[in-house]
Amino acid sequence: MRYAICFTPPMADPLSAVAASWLGRNVYSGEPTELPSVAGLSSADIAYHTAVPRRFGFHAVMMSPFRLHPDMTESQLLKALMHFAGAQTPFEIDRLEVARIGRCFGLMPQVPSTAMHLLAANIVQEFDAFRAPLSEDEIERSDPDRLTAPQFSNLHRWGDPHVMDEYRFHMMLTGPLASDAIRQVEAPLRELFEPYLATPLAIGSLALFVEQETGAPLRVHSQHPLGKISTNARAERAKRVAADPSLGSGSIRPLPLIVAALMAHR
Repeated sequence: MRYAICFTPPMADPLSAVAASWLGRNVYSGEPTELPSVAGLSSADIAYHTAVPRRFGFHAVMMSPFRLHPDMTESQLLKALMHFAGAQTPFEIDRLEVARIGRCFGLMPQVPSTAMHLLAANIVQEFDAFRAPLSEDEIERSDPDRLTAPQFSNLHRWGDPHVMDEYRFHMMLTGPLASDAIRQVEAPLRELFEPYLATPLAIGSLALFVEQETGAPLRVHSQHPLGKISTNARAERAKRVAADPSLGSGSIRPLPLIVAALMAHR
């Protein structure tokens, strides 16, 4: 079994729903979903172009899949992740966009997020003790001959070439595409996703993903809210009160009126 620490929106988030439909799999339940009706693309086209990200599910990786160190247990990992997440502050990424990532498409911030970059780096450092060393086969699958010097150093120190200064937040929507497929997919993909990208992306939790066996689809094992739950609840209530001041007082009568009412019945 392998684990990964990632970000994915909450299950009820509209972005999660449209991404699950596009990829053909719900990353929470693991169940297949009905592919969307998209002008210019058949269901077969969508299924073919999304085969790679379908297995990994809709997420942005922060610590790539790793085998658990022999000295560690899943319960220790869960406890450490719960405490780590509780010590973080929720934040937002101002705006995502559909972007080219090499020969693939995915969602990326229009402007790089310093907060996300720091969070990802802290996760890699904090949870490195839970990661078993890479095997020779795992190193070879990373194609080390094609890595830059910093990426090669990251691979051997952190088990992933694309961490620290090499990290880029992204959520994959397609696998590698041929040139004609890039032209075919881009406009429909933007039309499908852009209505869901108009507001900032709330980074309010971390997700522990699991891969039950080599090559199996990844799915969400557990979600871990950022910040103290009580603090999050107060912040959410403050937002609701700001939007509707009547919620602040509820049905509680002011104290002087309560006292007057009691005196009148004496």
